[in-house]
Amino acid sequence: MATEQHEWSGWRTAAEQALYGMGGFFRSAEGPAGHFRTSVHASPLYAQAVARLLERVDEALGRPAELALVDLGAGRGELLTGVLALAPGLPHGLGRRLRAYAVERAERPAGLDGRIAWLDAPPEGCVGLLFANEWLDNVPVDVAETDADGVPRRVEVDLTAGDGTERLGAPVAGEDAEWLARWWPLAGAEPGLRGEIGHPRDAAWARAVRSLRAGLAVAVDYAHERAARPPFGTLTGFRAGREVRPVPDGSCDLTAHVAMDACAAAAGPGSGLMTQAEALRALGLDARRPPLTLATTDPVGYVRALSAAGEAAELTDPAGLGAFTWLLHPVGPACAALRHL
Repeated sequence: MATEQHEWSGWRTAAEQALYGMGGFFRSAEGPAGHFRTSVHASPLYAQAVARLLERVDEALGRPAELALVDLGAGRGELLTGVLALAPGLPHGLGRRLRAYAVERAERPAGLDGRIAWLDAPPEGCVGLLFANEWLDNVPVDVAETDADGVPRRVEVDLTAGDGTERLGAPVAGEDAEWLARWWPLAGAEPGLRGEIGHPRDAAWARAVRSLRAGLAVAVDYAHERAARPPFGTLTGFRAGREVRPVPDGSCDLTAHVAMDACAAAAGPGSGLMTQAEALRALGLDARRPPLTLATTDPVGYVRALSAAGEAAELTDPAGLGAFTWLLHPVGPACAALRHL
């Protein structure tokens, strides 16, 4: 009888190939929007809020001749498309001075606005706003789990089974062990506790921040901090709008929440952290229902305002999108105050 062959891999390597390799999830023609809904897809109000933030960055920088908006993890360019639609109404000629950059590893979508430059890495030396919406959660990381003796071991996934079968591999060592000890302590913990080893995300975020010459870098994502790490980790999959078991075969998104405090530290001092609800309210989103009197004086305006209030409520819902964390990192002294919006 033939012996069944298995190929085991750590989750970082497996997810890298499943998400970004040939035929990977993010390289499909459909794109991620067919499988999950981000704030960008939820409402055009999100693009409006980013445009307001862009105005603040522009003002803080003294309205330079060119102002960059770099969308890191741009999907199919939806956010930049939304902001560019607002460009004619932006103050002080900002729409004419704006330079839009989409950073994405997939191919450029057909029919995308010609004003959007499509890149596979952030442009170096830009002045402006770098915005990474739900990008860090898709930077692959390895997973550790404590064994019966409380030793953190690397979790390996079977690449041949096609069902996400896992086993415990070698003890975590080196840089991985150092990161866990500082940011997600597991050594000596009860068996079965998990942590996601986040130093690849720290490095990716630090590189992104360094690509700006001056301005503001913002990361928005599912996140947690050291005092409240999830005990069993957060690695999961999404397919066709439903949460599914993570399987590294390219058929689903593979995502894990972000240790945002570690990312902030990696980029250096001066960052600010706030919830999405706090950030969007500071940028002018209002989820209050319009007064009923408007229904009498301006029925169409009332319906429009009611719809906008509903969309704003979804974006700021503390039990949903509003619970996302915004990490704001000013680059240079001009934008220092913007870390608190």
